[in-house]
Amino acid sequence: MSLIAKLPPIAATIYKNLYRDGSNIGAIDTNKDWSHNFTSMLGYEDTQFTELMRLYLTIHSDHEGGNVSAHTVHLVGSALSDPYLSFSAGMNGLAGPLHGLANQEVLVWLTKLQKELGPDVTEDQMKEFVWKTLKSGQVCFSANSLSILLLTII
Repeated sequence: MSLIAKLPPIAATIYKNLYRDGSNIGAIDTNKDWSHNFTSMLGYEDTQFTELMRLYLTIHSDHEGGNVSAHTVHLVGSALSDPYLSFSAGMNGLAGPLHGLANQEVLVWLTKLQKELGPDVTEDQMKEFVWKTLKSGQVCFSANSLSILLLTII
C-alpha cells in the first residue's frame, strides 16, 4: 500500500519538473479524493479536468490481472518475491508497444488527427479518420488506450 501511495506524488513531481518549472506539488488534502489530490498536485484546479482525470484514472486502474503488467506482478509475486520486486516486474511489462507504450501511440494518433483535421472536427470527419486508422491494420491500441480513444471520440 505504501508503494501505491507514493505513485501520485512521484508522477506529479516528474510532471511538474518537465512542464511546470519544478514547482512544488503541495500537500495532500485529506478532504479530497485520490483523483482530486492528484490533479491538484499536477497544478490543475478546474472541476471538469478533475472529473476527466477521475474517469481516466478509473479506467486506467481497472487492471485485475488480464493485462501484461498485472499478470506479471501476480506471477512474480506467486514465487513469494518481495512486493517491490513484483511491482518493478510489472512496470517492466509496460515497456511493450501493445501495453504501456500503446498510450503513447494514442497520443501520436491524436496529434496526427489534429494536424490533419484541425481544431474544428465534425462527427463525420472523426468517424472517417477512425475507420481509416482501423482499416489500415495499424495495431497500436491496448484495451486501456482504446477506451481512452473511444472517450475522445464520444
